[in-house]
Amino acid sequence: MDANATKETRHHATKVGLVVSDKMDKTVVVQVERRIFHPAYKKVVKRTNRFKAHDEKNQCGVGDTVLIVETRPLSRDKHWAVKEVLEKAR
Repeated sequence: MDANATKETRHHATKVGLVVSDKMDKTVVVQVERRIFHPAYKKVVKRTNRFKAHDEKNQCGVGDTVLIVETRPLSRDKHWAVKEVLEKAR
């Protein structure tokens, strides 16, 4: 391998969402809302998904807006990690 070769950076999916639960140790539940145009009703409707995300320092609280990034599977249903807290709840 060439010494001057640059290391490839991988693209990891990111999402912005709201923390709805912080009751678990080092895990938060993040609710991500997206808006789609409904083909039959011709209206914009909200769709929400909840993701369990790893929070190593237990820094997130309910109501915080966070950026989560996709990672390797950390448990049965935890495949995301908190990258940064964008806005703390009041």
